[in-house]
Amino acid sequence: MTSSSLAAGTLAASAPPRRRRRTGVLPGFGLSMGYTVLYTCLIVLVPLSALFSKSATLSWDAFWTAVTAPRVLASFRLTFGASLIAALVNLVFGLAVAWSLVRYRFPGKRVVDALVDLPFALPTAVAGIALTALYGPNGWLGSVLQSAGIKVAYTPLGVVIALIFIGLPFVVRTVQPVLEDAERELEEAAASLGAGRLQTFLRVLLPTLAPALLTGFTLAFARAIGEYGSVVFISGNMPMVSEITPLLIISKLEQYDYAGAAAIAVVMLLFSFALLLAVNAMQVWQARRGGAGAAA
Repeated sequence: MTSSSLAAGTLAASAPPRRRRRTGVLPGFGLSMGYTVLYTCLIVLVPLSALFSKSATLSWDAFWTAVTAPRVLASFRLTFGASLIAALVNLVFGLAVAWSLVRYRFPGKRVVDALVDLPFALPTAVAGIALTALYGPNGWLGSVLQSAGIKVAYTPLGVVIALIFIGLPFVVRTVQPVLEDAERELEEAAASLGAGRLQTFLRVLLPTLAPALLTGFTLAFARAIGEYGSVVFISGNMPMVSEITPLLIISKLEQYDYAGAAAIAVVMLLFSFALLLAVNAMQVWQARRGGAGAAA
């Protein structure tokens, strides 16, 4: 054996072994990315672009007139105002429900935990009929409240109640995992230093829960804005009083005013985009905050 072959064998033996390229179960990046872009375009971008193109058939003056008509503005005020009130109510009571499910043991806990997801699984039309039967003038609660001078069904108050019903799970399911991961040692340390329950909650727990609470509030708010099925039955659909924006869009479609319906829908869509960007920004902020805390 020559010296060159010996040197080559020595170099081959001393060279590090080549790493085997791991192949994933799913296809490669090119195929996956292509399918993702195609699916997103067909399912999301094409319908949205059709909406913008239909509203573009109106001139700017006609578009502005369509979205600022008194009936449209009244529906905007009811939709956004009721959604905001419902999201704020769910922010408080959703935190209370999540706290009870995480921190306490009580009979029927699993049943309550399952009932929280009921608005997700229940058809919205069924929820609207059930709420109308419950809060109507002849309903179990509606008759009692009406005798006290409080009318719920066919009023803006009924719209708020329906939006609270469909928005509660968003806050609970967003806050619940954060509460489960919260360190009890921090609360015990605060208590050992003389902090009361309120001080411990405001200074120890609330900064940890704030990103999740904001995310849950935004999701509940966004969900309530586009709600139709559970609201249309209990609202009464009276123009300028209890008519929501999605119902107004349906009314314009029934009148073959497709451009006007598209104009109103574009306003709702732009507002939904703004909420989506807010949710993503809060998630990025939460991730950065968690990474900074772990590094510290």
